[in-house]
Amino acid sequence: MCLAIPACVEKLTTDNQAIVNLSGIRKTVSLVLVENIQPGDYVIVHVGFALQRLDPAEAERTLALFAEMSSLDNQT
Repeated sequence: MCLAIPACVEKLTTDNQAIVNLSGIRKTVSLVLVENIQPGDYVIVHVGFALQRLDPAEAERTLALFAEMSSLDNQT
């Protein structure tokens, strides 16, 4: 099973790369598989690659679900 995580693009860097925010963790990812990404866009990230742009509302819902699952896991 693979997990792709929504991330917000914070800054474009050189060579088709960007710094993204993955729930507070900043990471450099490759943008070679997506086009016309700008800071503020959400992308799905898997193994260091942005796979596609994601609707901001959908990204927020997904991140909220991840946070809810994490809080439930911490209660056990």
